Amino acid sequence: MRSLKLMIAATVLSLASLAAHAELVVIVNPKNPAANLTAEQVSALFLGTATTFPDGGAATLADQPESASIRGDFYQKATGRSVAQVKATWARLTFTGKGTPPKELKTDADVKAFVASDPKAIGYVDASSIDGSVKAVLKL
Repeated sequence: MRSLKLMIAATVLSLASLAAHAELVVIVNPKNPAANLTAEQVSALFLGTATTFPDGGAATLADQPESASIRGDFYQKATGRSVAQVKATWARLTFTGKGTPPKELKTDADVKAFVASDPKAIGYVDASSIDGSVKAVLKL
């Protein structure tokens, strides 16, 4: 009986671990000419060191809620920084007039709809959210 409980506990922990590390994708509007972006290019956009796509087109950034685990996963994977570090970066850029932080949206569906409606938009969602309304340019 005790070993059955341990097996169940191990299974639950494994499933929770898989859910916490879901595959993320960076998305753009299908009209965006970018076919693929590197993690460095995405990092530069989401840290405010770049404001345009590699082709020179302006970028409009879409972000997930600060409290969402996907946001922490994205920033760690794409930039190597925590949400707090990214927030501090954007606070400095905003204060000095050198940038505008990404637009914070409530859900994956909201990010996807925002990106689908704006040819200049870029955001990130769980891979399971992808459909024909957006184009994946980087898997994390």
